[in-house]
Amino acid sequence: MTAIAVQTQLTPEEYLAWERKAPFKNEYLSGQILAMSGASLAHNLITGNIFNGLYNQLMERECITFTGEMRVKARPITSYFYPDVAVVCDEPRFEDDVFDTLLNPTVVVEVLSRSTAAYDKGEKFESYKQIASLQEYILVSQDRVNVERHFRLGTQWRAIEFQELADILSLDSIRCELPLGHIYRRVKFTDTP
Repeated sequence: MTAIAVQTQLTPEEYLAWERKAPFKNEYLSGQILAMSGASLAHNLITGNIFNGLYNQLMERECITFTGEMRVKARPITSYFYPDVAVVCDEPRFEDDVFDTLLNPTVVVEVLSRSTAAYDKGEKFESYKQIASLQEYILVSQDRVNVERHFRLGTQWRAIEFQELADILSLDSIRCELPLGHIYRRVKFTDTP
């Protein structure tokens, strides 16, 4: 999904009140609102494939899989994001009684676009790292076969990259596996930049 920065001076509380009435999704990073635009066919296919694969593996367990409609809050610099897929395996904790802002994801997945890749790998990842419950951050390219698995190892973050459809993405924190062939099912890549 594409993010467009909009200058604002809203506090986190003002953003949340405004966002809950907004006709479209907006992320919030350190006082700046980022309007989220529509997603491509590849983005939608990949997101659906990942959600489907995780949901099916987790349906008999205590984990809950969310789509991109569930907002996630990060601190200490208050930020709000809409990950493409999020999984929580503890009792879900929410910011308030509206139950639309998750505080304790275990896994977050972002499907990258050319316009958001640097942001998702940079500022957004730095914010996500501050969520104590987060164990794995998955970045999935939509224009080529490429999946990055970032995982917490003690106080450090490590990364593994996958680039073959035969590869299998193991999500150790939730004991799930996703073959890249499943993640990219029906996705057609073009050679144009």
